[in-house]
Amino acid sequence: MKQIILPLIGVAIFIIVVGLFVKKSSSFSFPKVVSPSPTTMSSANSVIINGKVIEVEIVNTQALRTKGLSGRASLESGRGMFFVFDSKNINAVFWMKDTLIPLDIIWIKDKSVIGIVKNAQPPASGTPDGKLEEYLSPGTIDYVLEVNSGFSDQNNIKVGDSVQMQFDPEQL
Repeated sequence: MKQIILPLIGVAIFIIVVGLFVKKSSSFSFPKVVSPSPTTMSSANSVIINGKVIEVEIVNTQALRTKGLSGRASLESGRGMFFVFDSKNINAVFWMKDTLIPLDIIWIKDKSVIGIVKNAQPPASGTPDGKLEEYLSPGTIDYVLEVNSGFSDQNNIKVGDSVQMQFDPEQL
């Protein structure tokens, strides 16, 4: 009798354990697949201008700089894209190819704002590259910060303001 009951109890326990596992695994969901971004937005990646903390996405390769904010339907309030170049003291030319939102472009040199393009408008869909408006830096620059249009005026950011980076762009 023992020889029959013990295997039956073992089978019952096995069925219960498998049932619990199946029930638990049926509520399992795979992690959401997210496209990689140039950097993670965090308070560690922030810039302070005129007392305003701006969380930034850092773009530090040619491919990322070329893409910029192209194709983005929005940019969260208080956030921006910070462009780090291969060297400092460069003359930069920006355009808004495939950009969908108006922007303020803030030119930075020696940790200071040296120019601002306010309310740069996205081009009409299908504008040929040769017809895209170009935005030239007002001199040699070290970095560029793109933010939502109107951000500079709303936060009283102006030429001459100090720029503090909460990260070391040289270490990127």
